Amino acid sequence: MEKPKLKTVQEVVAAGEKLPERYLYTPTGDGEGDQPFNGLLPEMKISIIDLNLLFSSSDDGREELSKLHSAISTWGVVQVMNHGISEALLDKIHELTKQFFVLPTKEKQKYAREISSFQGFGNDMILSDDQVLDWVDRLYLITYPEDQRQLKFWPENPSGFRETLHEYTMKQQLVVEKFFKALARSLELEDNCFLEMHGENATLETRFNIYPPCPRPDKVLGLKPHSDGSAFTLILPDKNVEGLQFLKDGKWYKASILPHTILINVGDTMEVMSNGIYKSPVHRVVLNGKKERISVATFCNADEDKEIQPLNGLVSEARPRLYKAVKKSEKNFFDYYQQGRRPIEAAMI
Repeated sequence: MEKPKLKTVQEVVAAGEKLPERYLYTPTGDGEGDQPFNGLLPEMKISIIDLNLLFSSSDDGREELSKLHSAISTWGVVQVMNHGISEALLDKIHELTKQFFVLPTKEKQKYAREISSFQGFGNDMILSDDQVLDWVDRLYLITYPEDQRQLKFWPENPSGFRETLHEYTMKQQLVVEKFFKALARSLELEDNCFLEMHGENATLETRFNIYPPCPRPDKVLGLKPHSDGSAFTLILPDKNVEGLQFLKDGKWYKASILPHTILINVGDTMEVMSNGIYKSPVHRVVLNGKKERISVATFCNADEDKEIQPLNGLVSEARPRLYKAVKKSEKNFFDYYQQGRRPIEAAMI
């Protein structure tokens, strides 16, 4: 059961309050303790993938598919160019996100998250008295399909937010369909196999984040280490302020960002469907002591009524089935996240 909501991080900062102890994070292992949050980290070289070229029958197209397969099976993340979303629209989404978060608290509270609900503005659910809190405020919305939108949570201020988000969502949906098909091709499977298992009622859920400057970026995290429960996640990171880091072989690496590309990382659902060929990477968000950071992440979540399991074409004597059939559950994901565990543990055989 959810505990009473606390002040947002922006309210804590505006009031000049001493840093609440509930934000202090203690590393749990896996190399975390060896690398300070705000220390110098190696930079991961994220492959840049041309989305259109993936569908070319040319030698260049086949080479791009091979590059996609290598990048996703190694790191679980790519930067996608030629995705069909204009630079102007990406910049507008970022600017409107920023404008929303600078609104007076009273205005933002019109779209406040309700108890035991994910959608709306505020902070994430608090499920226990000892839960370590993330230094982030967010607006979380189901954006697709249209009949699942709860418009009472969609800001009317700043002007144009709703219309721009609708346009962005419809263009994202085209990217999602192409990326599902590209992943299938990269594994020499039929184009629609992942899409069909993902289900007709699959959703896009967009999370707008603000990470205010933090007085102790060496002790507090914007997002605790986790993997996403989605099939994959489309991320529009801050172009100017770093923060996203990925864990590989027990070491953290900072993500390099190429403006106007879309960062895509695979999630637990794709790990299950690919029978572990494409693994969902663990990542976190670190903070800046002087600058705020804005990001927008869209999760491609499976139809809640569909069972997700390894595709038959990826199970063999040489590579036996590694995961049980599971159904998507937002609550289970959040429970595991707050315990510092990965939801995919429940699916492993």
